[in-house]
Amino acid sequence: MSGNVKIKRALISVSDKAGIVELAQYLQLNGVEILSTGGTARSLRESGVAVTDVSEVTGFPEMMDGRVKTLHPKVHGAFLALRDNAEHVAAMEQHGIEPIDLVVVNLYPFEETIAKEGVSLEEAIENIDIGGPAMIRSASKNWRSVAVVTDPRLYPDLVAEMKENDGSLSMETRKRLATLAYTRTASYDLAISSYLAEQLSDDELEQLEQFNPLGDMMFIDTDDDEGEEYDLSNPLPPTLDSILDKVTDLRYGENPHQKAALYTTGNEGGIANAEQLLGKEMSYNNYVDAEAAWNLVQDFDDLAVAIIKHTNPSGVGLGSTNLEAYERALATDPVSAFGGIVAFNRTVDAEAAEAVIKVFTEVVVAPDFSPQALAVFETKKNLRVLRVHPEMGATGLEVRQITGGMLVQQTDSHRLTEDMLRIVSNRRPTDDEVREMLFAWTVCKHVKSNAIVLSAGGRTIGVGAGQMNRVDSVRIAAMRAERFELPVNGSVLASDAFFPFRDNVDEAARMGVAAIIQPGGSVKDEESIDAANEHGIVMAFTGVRHFKH
Repeated sequence: MSGNVKIKRALISVSDKAGIVELAQYLQLNGVEILSTGGTARSLRESGVAVTDVSEVTGFPEMMDGRVKTLHPKVHGAFLALRDNAEHVAAMEQHGIEPIDLVVVNLYPFEETIAKEGVSLEEAIENIDIGGPAMIRSASKNWRSVAVVTDPRLYPDLVAEMKENDGSLSMETRKRLATLAYTRTASYDLAISSYLAEQLSDDELEQLEQFNPLGDMMFIDTDDDEGEEYDLSNPLPPTLDSILDKVTDLRYGENPHQKAALYTTGNEGGIANAEQLLGKEMSYNNYVDAEAAWNLVQDFDDLAVAIIKHTNPSGVGLGSTNLEAYERALATDPVSAFGGIVAFNRTVDAEAAEAVIKVFTEVVVAPDFSPQALAVFETKKNLRVLRVHPEMGATGLEVRQITGGMLVQQTDSHRLTEDMLRIVSNRRPTDDEVREMLFAWTVCKHVKSNAIVLSAGGRTIGVGAGQMNRVDSVRIAAMRAERFELPVNGSVLASDAFFPFRDNVDEAARMGVAAIIQPGGSVKDEESIDAANEHGIVMAFTGVRHFKH
């Protein structure tokens, strides 16, 4: 089915009743049959709107204190039936199911309930909506035939479009509404899981962290990586002396059986010297992830927010405000954001803080916080809040211990600018594509190799990290974007090292990537360039590799 859909039958069931009477009155004036439940039905009837109770349609009364009222085939069948499928239509006729074209549902106020002081676990549980998310998801799945509205702020636009289109809504509108609806249910479920996580012990949370919601994956190593030589312009010293001062013992290291402590080098600033303003004590893993998050956002001059999970970014966003940047970062992968570390490179305000606490978050890192933001964060007793100052007097060296010695290297402080790009494709990039390539490249620098980053509009849309071959990283980045319905078509792809084979470019083209930024330097560069030209993709070389191990 395509094109406009005439709204003939609507189901309305809302907790937030703002604007609902006016919407229902408009629908009634336009001949729309209205079904409703409980308190919503009473409110509409009191305002003179004719309403059919859902219980009349299903043949079952509301029961169990309202816990069960819309979970019925005559409701969900009316949402899910494909109108152009003969078998579905026959099943509807056989079982007396009439289609529903519009679903107006908002959810029990779970977020508002848990924000109240002294709320009990029982009260919180009773405000977990079941029927509402089920209806939203069912109707949204069939957005080609059904419009789903989950926010009162959308009502005026809904009415305006119906007035312009003889009571119909366009395909584009229905698809946009479904996207917003799934975003709402994802946010709602994250709020619930975050709240329940706060009821768990540290050991129970550790067990949760080991769960991989994406399941097991198998990767086949087909990458023939070729070495490159780099000239370090600043030679390292023949001897390296460093005094470490113990600050505190940590509960344990990466795992409970490992002892751990925090030491400082005597330099000022940095994560090791961060001022912890709120929350329970930092863990070893918290420090490692906070370091990764802080380093990433410090690489941007623009306002940026990064969400880090196990040292890799699950999402990064730029914005004109902290809230905008955070929401862009979160949209990349709202599932992986659970239990993550959030870093800002600007002073955090209350609006952004309110958004952060909706998702269970371990640590928030920023150069500063407004008093109002701290008041918001203080409502989450376990949330660690760190104020971090740039490290002064730093050596610019990174040290890693190996058996029998130390590995020392210069910090990867390279920053790419537009004039450093070498465009090797036939098609030249637009200004927007150049900006996007610089953004994706900066993020890619902070992703474990083999690293692939997909981005669009100043935010990540997919990240492929730490795989044994590069083409799998490309596929994983695309899979993550597709999982959360983010637009890969027209996006930019950044690779931390060169492409050894053209299969990476072919895979990117299949996904709709518009531009690729990579170091170049492979003996098979021409194959990758030819592939980019065949597909009409922009390709830019940086001349710099950003392996991160």
